Amino acid sequence: MNNDTVKKVAVEDKKQILILGGTGKTGRRVAERLTARGLPIRIGSRSGEPSFDWEKQSTWESSLRNVEAVYITYYPDLALPGAAAAIGAFAELAVKNGIKRLVLLSGRGEEEAQRSEQALRNSGADWTILRASWFCQNFSESFLLESVLSGTVALPAADVAEPFIDAEDIADVAVAALTEDGHVGQLYELTGPRALTFAEATEEIAKASGRQVRYVEVSADQFISMLAQENIPAEVMELLTDLFTKVLDGRNSHLTDGVQRALGREPRGFADYARDAAATSVWGVSR
Repeated sequence: MNNDTVKKVAVEDKKQILILGGTGKTGRRVAERLTARGLPIRIGSRSGEPSFDWEKQSTWESSLRNVEAVYITYYPDLALPGAAAAIGAFAELAVKNGIKRLVLLSGRGEEEAQRSEQALRNSGADWTILRASWFCQNFSESFLLESVLSGTVALPAADVAEPFIDAEDIADVAVAALTEDGHVGQLYELTGPRALTFAEATEEIAKASGRQVRYVEVSADQFISMLAQENIPAEVMELLTDLFTKVLDGRNSHLTDGVQRALGREPRGFADYARDAAATSVWGVSR
């Protein structure tokens, strides 16, 4: 066996890190960071090889072969009924297959998400939970992008402040939890360094991008009507409506030190995010 063959076998035999939702906002960033370190990864998605589908348990075991750790994101959201049962079943299967290091992306202030967290704890895994606040990237990589581009961000959010978290920070914490010692059994509640209202966040985007973007408060009924006109899937409409009418009630406005505890540094601010996003021309302006 020549040296090239030996190297190839060694790479193929090395256990991988499975990233469920590896093309999403945080999963993509986790994948990029691990790849940059030369660590072998596997993207868990319906189009992956092997494929992974939360709705088809028959796909789970094949995705876990030759894996040593898993970053778990649940599609479309942990707030959905049945998510906790799926997370628990997957975690138990992973542990049964000898994979104990599991890192779960969760959400703040969501009762169903907390049931998923408990299911992970009960599985016997070496777990780490990342309980994240609202992503900054929802304005540039998600459903609010079209609103920003239209010049009007219309939401039923009143004056409630949210400590937006940058997905870059979430990815850094996830990679640390997947690859380093000291994070097992930790629940990191991840927020940015400052709480802003959606009106203030919109002002930051306008300032960074040079666009005329304004925030308009609408009623819950108006919001639902707007979503329906955009042909947003029913389950996503339900999630968004629940988020803006129940979860965004001030329960998550306080700041936490999750990023500092996990990484030993301060989290990125919303203004930093807006500046960097604007530089990519995602909002149509390059500075």
